[in-house]
Amino acid sequence: MSTPSIEVLADADAVASRAAGLVAGYAREAVAEHAGFSLAVSGGRSPWAMFAALIEQDMPWRQTAIYQVDERVAPAGDADRNLVHLRASLPADGGATVFAMPVEDADLDAAAERYAVTLPASFDLVHLGLGADGHTASLVPGDAVLDVDDRVVALTAVYQGRRRMTLTYPAIARAKRVLFLVTGEDKAGALQRLLDGDRTIPAGRVEVADMHILADRAARPSG
Repeated sequence: MSTPSIEVLADADAVASRAAGLVAGYAREAVAEHAGFSLAVSGGRSPWAMFAALIEQDMPWRQTAIYQVDERVAPAGDADRNLVHLRASLPADGGATVFAMPVEDADLDAAAERYAVTLPASFDLVHLGLGADGHTASLVPGDAVLDVDDRVVALTAVYQGRRRMTLTYPAIARAKRVLFLVTGEDKAGALQRLLDGDRTIPAGRVEVADMHILADRAARPSG
C-alpha cells in the first residue's frame, strides 16, 4: 500500500483553490518535460469546483488531454453524466482535448476496449474522489470490477441506479501521481480508513508511489 501525504484546508473552497494551483503546476511541469499534460478526472462534486478555480490559473489548456476516470451509462446530455459537468467546467473557448468514455454504445464491452486504446502509456495526473463507502473512481465495494487485472477499462454492475465505465486499478497504477480531493463530514470515516492503509475499502487498494490528499476540516477534523 502506498502511503499518501495529506493537506487539511479550511473548507471545500480552499480545497478547490489549492487543487487548482497544484494541477496547473503539474501541467506546466509536464509540458516542459514532454510537451503535453495528460489528466484523468473523476466524477463527483470536487472536480467541478477545482476546474472553476483552474480557469484563473496559468494553465496550458491547449497542451492538455483530459480523460474520464469513470462515467455513468446514460444517454448523451443526461444530467447523470460526468461529461456534462466536465464540459461545462472547462474554459468557454475550449483548448483542452477531452477523451469521453463511449457509454452510449450498444456494445459496452467493445466500447471499453476501444477507450482503453486511447489512454496514454502513463498519466501525468489522476484525480480521484472518495465516497463515504470507501469507493473511488467507480471501483465500488463488492463489485467484480475490483478484481479486474487484465484490462485498464471495465464495466461495473448497477451502482446507485446506473452501470458505470471505469478505469481499473492497473490503469490508475499508470499514473505518475494521484491527487485525492475529499470534502464533507460524511467522508471522514472513509478518509481515516484510507490513511490507515485499509485495503478492505476500494480506495485503499490504489497503488501509486506519489499520492497526495487534499481534505477539508469537515472530512479531517483532527488533521
